Amino acid sequence: MSVQTITQENFDQVVLQAGKPVLVDFWAPWCGPCRMVSPLVDEIAGERDDIVVGKVNVDEQNELAARFGVMSIPTLLVFKGGEIVNKAVGARPKAELLKLLD
Repeated sequence: MSVQTITQENFDQVVLQAGKPVLVDFWAPWCGPCRMVSPLVDEIAGERDDIVVGKVNVDEQNELAARFGVMSIPTLLVFKGGEIVNKAVGARPKAELLKLLD
């Protein structure tokens, strides 16, 4: 499954109403650690069809970043049933990103 671009307009549909866990990557194009994590998030999206993977560009979607208290990027949130069940801040190896989903 491919990574979905998440915006204020589609957040409820893509994340809150998803019938499976959702991994959301809050990032920005100028962020070095984000550029390290982004390919890993893309890989996970390609390997797992049991989850939804989305990315939020905090420069374009600052309302969403504020809504979820994102102060540092990258921030990865895992939603299940519309609730945040896990969170990681900063660059992490792929194994740690996968653990967030367990």
